[in-house]
Amino acid sequence: MTGIVWYLTIFVLAAFVGYEVISKVPSILHTPLMSGSNAIHGIVLVGALFIMGEATGPAQLVLGFVTVFLATLNIVGGFVVTDRMLEMFHAKPERSSSPAPPAPPAAAPPAEVPAAAPPAEVPAAAPAAEVPGAESRGP
Repeated sequence: MTGIVWYLTIFVLAAFVGYEVISKVPSILHTPLMSGSNAIHGIVLVGALFIMGEATGPAQLVLGFVTVFLATLNIVGGFVVTDRMLEMFHAKPERSSSPAPPAPPAAAPPAEVPAAAPPAEVPAAAPAAEVPGAESRGP
C-alpha cells in the first residue's frame, strides 16, 4: 500500500471504532467521558506545538496555529464541563432552623373615598295632555 492509502485506511478504521465505542456509552456516563477525553487534548496541544516549531512555510504555520488554538479551546472546555459536573455532587448548604424573618409591614390601606351622592331624581315626563301648550291636533 502506498502512504496516503495507508493513512486513509487507518483514519476510516479509527472513525468506525470511535463511533461504535461512543454509541454504546450510556447517557449517564456521557458527560464524564467527554470531559475526560477533552482534557486528553493536552497531548494534541503538545504535538501541535512541536510540529509548529518545525514549520517551514506559511501554510504550515497557519495550520499549526489553528491546531494549537482548537486544542486549547477543547482543553478549557473539558475542564469547564468537568467543573460543572463536579458542582452537581457538592452538598447543598443546610438551611438554618431559625424561624423565618418577619414579613415586612403591609402597606397602609388606601384612604376611604366617600361614595358619590346618588343622582338627583329627574321627574318623569308628563303625558302630552298635561304639558301646557301642548294641544292635540287632529288630522
